[in-house]
Amino acid sequence: MTGRLQRARPGSPELQALVDELAERLGRSVAVDDPLVRMVCTSRHFGDEDPVRIGTLLQGRADNAAIRYVLAQGVTQWSRPGFIDGRDDLGLLPRYVVPLRERGHLLGLLVVVVPEKTLVEQETTAIARAADAMSAQMYGEQIAADTRKSEVRDLTLELVGADAAARTAARRRGRELGLLGEAEHVLVTVVRLSCGAELARRPEAALWAALEGYRQTRSAQGLIAIGKERAILLQLRDRPPHRDEVAAQSARILGELRTFLDPSADPVVGVGGRHARLDDAWTSYEQALVAARAARRLPSLEKTGDWEALGELAVLLQLPEHALNASLVPKPLRTLTDAHGGDRLRDTLRCFLEHAGSVPRTAETLGIHRTSLYYRLRQIQEITGLDLDDGAHRLTLHLGLRVGELLHAGADGSV
Repeated sequence: MTGRLQRARPGSPELQALVDELAERLGRSVAVDDPLVRMVCTSRHFGDEDPVRIGTLLQGRADNAAIRYVLAQGVTQWSRPGFIDGRDDLGLLPRYVVPLRERGHLLGLLVVVVPEKTLVEQETTAIARAADAMSAQMYGEQIAADTRKSEVRDLTLELVGADAAARTAARRRGRELGLLGEAEHVLVTVVRLSCGAELARRPEAALWAALEGYRQTRSAQGLIAIGKERAILLQLRDRPPHRDEVAAQSARILGELRTFLDPSADPVVGVGGRHARLDDAWTSYEQALVAARAARRLPSLEKTGDWEALGELAVLLQLPEHALNASLVPKPLRTLTDAHGGDRLRDTLRCFLEHAGSVPRTAETLGIHRTSLYYRLRQIQEITGLDLDDGAHRLTLHLGLRVGELLHAGADGSV
């Protein structure tokens, strides 16, 4: 995806003052980024600006390629300051980067533009002192922000929970706190990362960054709950969103996560059903979990599952993992698969059923004459012992084919 990333929340006036003071002392452009290399505060220019810096100032955010490059240098794992090389193709000059940490927590990155990649001792000393002050300031601000995030997370989890009394109390508390408006149309989206993935960058920060832009939009008010490998986005709207709008939102979330996280994270998005009452948020949430499971199992979904587009798969994917096995494939379908030419006959059967038993459309799709199709259909009936004119027999075969697809897609153990 080539789109822009969500911008970080602007820094406080106190942090901005520290950035400006350091920049004036050095006579160099200075910025503070968050741990995902999104600009929080920046100084004025000193004639050392480059296209990346100018673009960030104009747009309020850097592009994906520049962020990926900086993260690839491992700056979020650095234990001490260092230089990163410039990249002419990205319009990026060399930078001196200082990880801002407090009590072991990475709070952000202090970035100084240094085209010559050389600093004197007086400059590094000034940068180190400023970094200490910035870390202390940011740590205090983060404690307050984390308290608010925890409150919103707990509220979100209660709203999507199975306890009706807890949901009622959460709705009342959410409105008292001003976190819930009057809109009632609810949509829940779930983001899941691969379990046990060795993530080189902080997944919780990445999940928050990918979702925070959807807390307040022109058409929706949202709440977010973030965990280590899962995130929940609950959105309230005046009317149900269009499917294209939801698809675009999901694609953007995935695009940002792929920028911030290693490939091993392998994020998927599951979108729940659209419901007219906030009280049904828990239903949309359960549906979103099923949709995320579909996104993980079925490559054709390209990592995004939408409950309202799953059809009969929505039922099958609610089976527990141990029950979703080969025993669910009907014996007649297994017999067909094992027969001579079984693959071709199974593909013919699938096409026939997906075209609602229409011989003309099936023949056209397969690119064969109708006489050939009739011959294959007779073979299928003889081998399976089932009547393709019987609705119940068709349903048995169609569900069996769908189960087979799920089993084949999940053969690597992904769930």
